[in-house]
Amino acid sequence: MIPPKFDYQPARDLAHAFQLLAQGGGEAKILAGGQSLIPSLNMRLASPELLVDITGLKDLTGIDLRPGGLRLGALVTHAQLEKSDKVAQHAPLLAQAVAHIAHPAIRNRGTLGGSLALADPAAEYPACALALNATIVLAHRRGERRVSASHFFKGLFETDIRAGEIVAAVEFPGVERSVFLELARRQGDYAIVGLAGVADASGKRIAFLGAGATPVFASHASRAVSLNAALEVLGRDLNPPADLYHSSATKLHLAKVLLSRAWNTLSKPH
Repeated sequence: MIPPKFDYQPARDLAHAFQLLAQGGGEAKILAGGQSLIPSLNMRLASPELLVDITGLKDLTGIDLRPGGLRLGALVTHAQLEKSDKVAQHAPLLAQAVAHIAHPAIRNRGTLGGSLALADPAAEYPACALALNATIVLAHRRGERRVSASHFFKGLFETDIRAGEIVAAVEFPGVERSVFLELARRQGDYAIVGLAGVADASGKRIAFLGAGATPVFASHASRAVSLNAALEVLGRDLNPPADLYHSSATKLHLAKVLLSRAWNTLSKPH
């Protein structure tokens, strides 16, 4: 299909991007990787009057190791993340998850920040951010605002991003153990259900994708002291919506299968 008519402006720097967003008001959209936005334009699911292209902003790139963990610029692509030794060593959950994202052509263009800003509940990065208790750094004209992943995802495709803000970076703390598992009909398809889990001396943090309107933190299962106990209480954490192919009960069963597969990895000493 042919997208609706819109204006296009590449941003020279962050200040220019904020200026363009202000000029466009509520009718401006940010173009980063474009792997979700462009199809939605072609299918006329979105009709912005202005696209603000931020792909050239160097301030939003980079993979930096810091004392508190790893800071990834919002424009880091899936492929860059996949090939990064720093990510593999200091944020292995992301490295495990990225292989499940679509296909190489998508991973070459899609970005970390774009995925989090879209907040698709079946996407991999939102669940990883929730399990890792990541911090999303939001830039605006007067500086930055930092939001924990637990407060960032508000509803179906809804986040805490305010008007005039841009996802600038994401900070991921280090953990001792991590596991990412996903069930999909075919490699590269959206997950039927998936699990992102981490563990360290403070305990386990387990999050699910494809199990609600947002990524879901399984607080009861995370506190369980045994697998049997975790399986018994998982239904208190999850009430997955049915889809065209799977009932809610089926998706809960599959979530329990993934939890069973992940439990030993999260429980054994590093």
